[in-house]
Amino acid sequence: MNTDTQVPPTQLRVAIAGCGVIGRTHAAAVRELPELLVTALIDEVAEAAEALAAWVEQDGTPLPATFRTLAEALAGPAVDLVIIATPSGLHIEQALEVLEAGKHVVIEKPLDVNLDRANEILAAAADAEAKGLVASVISQHRFDPASRAVDEARRGGRFGRLTSAIASVSWWRSQGYYDSGAWRGTWAMDGGGAVMNQGVHTVDLLLWFLGRPVEVSAKTALLAHDGLEVEDTAVATVTFESGALAVLHATTAAYPGLTVRLQVMGSKGSAVIDNDHLEYFHAADAADNAESSMGLLGGGNQAADELAKYPEEPVEALDPTVYPAGHVRQYRDIVEAIRQERPAGVTIRDAVTALATVRAVYLSSTLGQSVRIADVLDGKYNDTAVRTGGGHLEEVPA
Repeated sequence: MNTDTQVPPTQLRVAIAGCGVIGRTHAAAVRELPELLVTALIDEVAEAAEALAAWVEQDGTPLPATFRTLAEALAGPAVDLVIIATPSGLHIEQALEVLEAGKHVVIEKPLDVNLDRANEILAAAADAEAKGLVASVISQHRFDPASRAVDEARRGGRFGRLTSAIASVSWWRSQGYYDSGAWRGTWAMDGGGAVMNQGVHTVDLLLWFLGRPVEVSAKTALLAHDGLEVEDTAVATVTFESGALAVLHATTAAYPGLTVRLQVMGSKGSAVIDNDHLEYFHAADAADNAESSMGLLGGGNQAADELAKYPEEPVEALDPTVYPAGHVRQYRDIVEAIRQERPAGVTIRDAVTALATVRAVYLSSTLGQSVRIADVLDGKYNDTAVRTGGGHLEEVPA
């Protein structure tokens, strides 16, 4: 293996832990930024690391060093930033190892499968920030132009009082998808099904737009797949501190796969994001505002004007199945955060709140009652609870 990669002082040396599909996603995004260079790849399956190293080298990048463990990589050639792209159940454990070594860390979603070590990673992230280190979790859709437009509008009060939202993740995953990895569809390493694995990005956006979640009431089911410990379909209602209400729906049983759709509604405006695009936007303060006592029924769409305020930075036109441009946008923010010694746009605390909301969905479904987010965060429900079939979670006294 190559262990003597030299990089200019202006570049950050990147190690990727986990060389599967999502590891390649990160490698593809990283190579879009001249400030970053992949110098190390880590996977317990040596062939996986070697295959990704060969793929990275194709664009003229020096062949990255390969390692079987994170400890070996941290003890090897110098690394500035470590990306955690391993199964979800390893995320916090490995992120703590990276921060202890004094490196910046980026964690693939979700933060982890449970909240057992939430306080530990929050404390480590705060300590790291004091030392000038950045710790972030991937939530790339916050950086989409559509999401930025909605966020700026709601921050500016252009939607009036936010009253409600509907978030739907209507995807399909085949039985073969779940069978392709022993960790998929398990509580220990996947941490949940359609909500935790596929829906967590949308949960994060929902919380980003509507604020602090207070209470969740939910139902989950396993309806179109066999042999899973977790759910493939879930519905929930979420109550927010502001009084706003939201409906959350997530499924991997919507053949052949539909879109992710998020509707945000307020007393003076509303917006719809579909498949990461701003499909509809209307704010009462716009110059071309139209009014009707009975509503416009979807008329008065100002989406094009709003999007014009957020011109896209160029991203190489690669196969969109390799990586979404959102990863590149988020990495731009992470690089800026490192250079400016500021927190990243998505923090560990943001990810803890999103994870607590997902956990509340599973707890509510199992207990047959509403669950308060504060109780989940405070440890009222034991996060080492016994998992049972059908995507449910059995409460164990803390």
